[in-house]
Amino acid sequence: MQVSVKAHFNKQTKDSKKELVQFHVKGEDEKKPELNKLTREVVILEIDGVEQKLRCEFNKSTKDSKKTVLEFIVKGDASAENTFNFYKKAGSDVTLNIVESQMSADDFEDEDQHEGVQYSVGKDGTAAVSPDQLSLDDMKDEKEDALDGDPFASPGNDEDQLD
Repeated sequence: MQVSVKAHFNKQTKDSKKELVQFHVKGEDEKKPELNKLTREVVILEIDGVEQKLRCEFNKSTKDSKKTVLEFIVKGDASAENTFNFYKKAGSDVTLNIVESQMSADDFEDEDQHEGVQYSVGKDGTAAVSPDQLSLDDMKDEKEDALDGDPFASPGNDEDQLD
């Protein structure tokens, strides 16, 4: 699904947690039913005259008697170059193309997750790690076993050994 609207690029803000772009839609375009269907979806934002595109989550749409406000949270591959070209359009009227992405909102959230140690926190505030989690001490023991307890042995390659 794709929808094009005439809008005023109101603002673009960025803090340590997220980057937000906001547009004000006026006139007949605010009555487009596609806007409501795309809310909370992952979309690609395009502005006529700007080559770069932004992948965003269509965060919310609010409507009052004067305008409809569209807010998008920029995520993923937003480079400084992409956002700079969008910044140049801030404060002006633009034609905004909102294209539904193939990615779901859940995939979008998972993309920000990073691998790490799985743990749970008890009521007393202590963290409990899975007993299968490898520790640095375990790694040290494995290296010592490989060296057969010889403190002067080198953990080098077999290819490095003299014949």
